[in-house]
Amino acid sequence: MRKHHKLLFQRLLPGRASKPYTSASHLATPAATAAISAPSCLSALDLVDAGELAPTPRLYQSLITACARSRSLAGARAVHAHLSRSRLAADAFLLNSLVHLYCRCGAVSDARGVFDGMPGRDVVSWTSLIAGYAQNDMPAEAVALLPGMLEAGSKPNGFTFASLLKAAGACGERGVGEQIHALALKCSWDENVYVGSALLDMYARCGQMDMAVAVFDRLDSRNAVSWNALIAGFARKGEGENTLMTFAGMQRNAFEATHFTYSSVFSALAGIGALEQGKWVHAHMIKSGEKLTAFVGNTMLDMYAKSGSIIDARKVFDRVDQKDLVTWNTMLTAYAQYGLGKEAVAHFEEMRKCGIQLNHITFLSVLTACSHGGLVKEGKHYFNMMKDYNVEPEIDHYVSFVDLLGRAGLLNEALVFVFKMPMKPTAAVWGALLGACRMHKNAKIGQFAADHVFELDPDDTGPPVLLYNIYASTGKWDDAARVRKMMKATGVKKEPACSWVEIENSVHMFVADDDTHPNAAEIYRMWEEINMRIRKAGYIPNTDYVLLHINEQERATKLQYHSEKIALAFALINMPAGATIRIMKNIRICGDCHSAFNYVSKVFKREIIVRDTNRFHHFSNGSCSCGDYW
Repeated sequence: MRKHHKLLFQRLLPGRASKPYTSASHLATPAATAAISAPSCLSALDLVDAGELAPTPRLYQSLITACARSRSLAGARAVHAHLSRSRLAADAFLLNSLVHLYCRCGAVSDARGVFDGMPGRDVVSWTSLIAGYAQNDMPAEAVALLPGMLEAGSKPNGFTFASLLKAAGACGERGVGEQIHALALKCSWDENVYVGSALLDMYARCGQMDMAVAVFDRLDSRNAVSWNALIAGFARKGEGENTLMTFAGMQRNAFEATHFTYSSVFSALAGIGALEQGKWVHAHMIKSGEKLTAFVGNTMLDMYAKSGSIIDARKVFDRVDQKDLVTWNTMLTAYAQYGLGKEAVAHFEEMRKCGIQLNHITFLSVLTACSHGGLVKEGKHYFNMMKDYNVEPEIDHYVSFVDLLGRAGLLNEALVFVFKMPMKPTAAVWGALLGACRMHKNAKIGQFAADHVFELDPDDTGPPVLLYNIYASTGKWDDAARVRKMMKATGVKKEPACSWVEIENSVHMFVADDDTHPNAAEIYRMWEEINMRIRKAGYIPNTDYVLLHINEQERATKLQYHSEKIALAFALINMPAGATIRIMKNIRICGDCHSAFNYVSKVFKREIIVRDTNRFHHFSNGSCSCGDYW
């Protein structure tokens, strides 16, 4: 047995295989410490119990380090139990190391047990536990330790403040963060680059970008962490332009962008649909040598999809190394947003074939795709399939299923489904039914659905507008006037429609009948030409989409200057021949504009992509990707 122990311990020491064991001091060397693995810890403890290895502080620290490196909770508990029985059971340094070890293994309750049993605590003890809570998604518990730390007379250091600020940012508690900021000022830690980075990250996570910028500007020295914190803050706020400007500033100051940087920038650009800037950042990433991992690839894919380039999104998907569930789901969501139902179904089936673990987002995306593509049979099949994957339908799935039935005109079936739901229908569920009634001009069920929405969410301005549109589109002007009167009495206002188009890094926005643009006269002349040419090709204005009680001629005139049509005319004037036109719209594109854009794509030989609140429409050669079903 003694010989076996000696040989086992020799394997813990690199470069000593041919030398016999002589003393426990070998374990104190850096090489020996690096060599110990978590399983070997138990063997080393056996040597201690056998009296062949001295239980020194260095030995225990080496074992703790090995367990921390491998995040071995079993090893941590074994070392802890052995230490508790030794003469070093009250050693403050080793107990602090145990707190850190347990936190690193994710066993924060074990760490708290060690902390509570310590005969004395120093700043390292408090900081280790605070950091452990912050790193294990328990921010409230981390912040709650600060009063006790101060009462015990322990003065926080830079590491303490960095962890506390991280926790405050995760809580989203601006008031708590401001108090910690004040304490950092009092303790003269606010100008430390690490504390400063954590401070601006806290303000950014709390949505206080003015304060985050102020902290950033005061930093004597900045590092990649502080730049990334500021970029991520702007990205979370959806401030694409500021995100891009800060990214450019980071490059000018010679700080190398990381995958965190690129992910934040792509996320911000996805929010504003800035394709050209996104391509520029993509090119910069390639030049920097950054690999296309799933972490960055997922946000890049989302950026291309939301910027109107499903082809580029698919290219990114194909090139991502080691695709994860988010990668697959993001591509599936993109297909759904573009109304490419068949492609979405094929992608979903490929996920199943590859053994990807489907989740609630996967099913929500495929249901949305089926809804927008009119694939009722497939949508019913996938809704029922959820139980096979142990995915419990959430309210969003029910909303999507009601939308699926409603869009297909199965309003009675949708109403029965709502009544049979195992949970109480929310305003969103009734809203989906109301939206379907607007499409199919069913005033009876529409009024019923609207009444439920009013009851559940009286502050929602959308349902009254939809109900008014239903009555107006069916010629029930008295009922429409009644709803209009109710809207006026409650202060409900219809959101004004606007469209915008990006040309040469400048965004041009338009509203209906817009004459404020410097080139308004030229734009209107262009639309007159467009209108004339597409009418010759067969376009007939659909006056059903003018929801005003006026004569037919006035209705036809009202249709001609919707915001998306003005944006289209402007783009045709200013963009080179053959270039794809991308237009954003803040509400659903109207049916007449949709019809007109079909004709424009054919007559002018242009690809036109419109992103509205519901989805993307890709017009090409006289037809739309949605198949005129949306």
